[in-house]
Amino acid sequence: MAGASNLGTVSTRQQRIAELAKQAPQRGFTSLNHHMDLVWLYEAFLRTRRDRAPGVDGQTAAAYEADLRGNLQSLLDRAKSGTYRAPPVRRVHIPKGTGTETRPIGIPTFEDKVLQRSVVMVLEAIYEQDFLDCSYGFRPGRSAHQALAALWQNLMQIDGGWILDVDIRKFFDTLDHAHLRDLLAQRVQDGVLLRLIGKWLNAGVLEDGEISYPEEGTPQGGVVSPLLANVYLHYVLDVWFEQQVKPCLGGCAFLIRYADDFIMGFACEEDARRVLEVLPKRFGKYGLTIHPDKTRLVPFVAPGRPKRDSQEPHGGPGTFDFLGFTHRWGTSRKGNAVVVRQTSASRFSRVVRRIAEWCRRNRHQPIPEQHATLSQKLRGHDGYYGITGNSRALSNLRYVVTRLWRKWLSRRSWAGGLSWERFKRLWECFALPPPRVVHSVYRQAVKL
Repeated sequence: MAGASNLGTVSTRQQRIAELAKQAPQRGFTSLNHHMDLVWLYEAFLRTRRDRAPGVDGQTAAAYEADLRGNLQSLLDRAKSGTYRAPPVRRVHIPKGTGTETRPIGIPTFEDKVLQRSVVMVLEAIYEQDFLDCSYGFRPGRSAHQALAALWQNLMQIDGGWILDVDIRKFFDTLDHAHLRDLLAQRVQDGVLLRLIGKWLNAGVLEDGEISYPEEGTPQGGVVSPLLANVYLHYVLDVWFEQQVKPCLGGCAFLIRYADDFIMGFACEEDARRVLEVLPKRFGKYGLTIHPDKTRLVPFVAPGRPKRDSQEPHGGPGTFDFLGFTHRWGTSRKGNAVVVRQTSASRFSRVVRRIAEWCRRNRHQPIPEQHATLSQKLRGHDGYYGITGNSRALSNLRYVVTRLWRKWLSRRSWAGGLSWERFKRLWECFALPPPRVVHSVYRQAVKL
């Protein structure tokens, strides 16, 4: 449909938008929609995943692609003329990982995803010039491991200090539309883009055969939702912390945010308690609520560090969870105090439950196929959790998975169980891959 040279113009235009946004940090862009042409939409189509579940219209990516040019032209005309109607989002619930609590996920139609992606391509060029270094979630070229590495470096630099572990209650469900529009208007004043975003915010939600129209929130799972969330928290939290909070503190402090999950670190307890006191007021001003039970102040002072009197009643250093890891103080091979990250208990249990269920359901599959899939699952696990200091948890998972595999292989037949001797002979040909540290904090520390 479009050649590589045409696709190259998309990145050129994005770069031009980015340069203008960087040169004028306070500028409000009034004309952006002219960048969205047929080539732009085609690039958005290429960037949209085509293996996802269909939305309320049941249309798949393959069906949409059958008449791609015609569909994209129709989509472009409707978006520019204002006649585009955002379809309701199909809502499903997925387990949160602990207990019976679930997370609502919205599934837009494929065409809606393409249009959302095209708008995100415009807005990213602007806001990537504004977003601060403390933000890592759902940004091009940034990852959770970079956030973890930055957190590790900051903790080591201030010898731990005090950690403010904050949980925003149902952030994506309670995001205030009026405040979001006001925040967006500071940089985006293009009527076409703002009208489309407004339609997505007001699109209905289809659940159990009934359509509802929430007056607040943005569905998780939408293409544009992560960017809108980042814009919201950029102004509400990141800029506020950097420009208003840090200059008033007596000691060093830092903020690490990944989407709506964030950690604040303070060298002084007094600073941490002052921010903890004012944070609910700041969030309340923008319609957000801090979870009182899940938000806590954690003493995270390095062992051997001289303590102030205010720190004595709290005993030794504590622990906190962030991005699937439990952070605590440990000892390096040279005997120095170092921050250690291990797979959190809830994440470890969730992985074990899922692998156990898979082994149960697939116990009658050929052993080579089981071995290949289990090996793939373990390598995928290492791809995220394989970080420096987490080798013990990775080894423990291998141990648990080995026993689970033997357990369900023993139940393939009523003839009898699989003895350890027979399993060891099988293991000689089908050993699971050893644990592997994929992300070295020392290599990342050099890059940052």
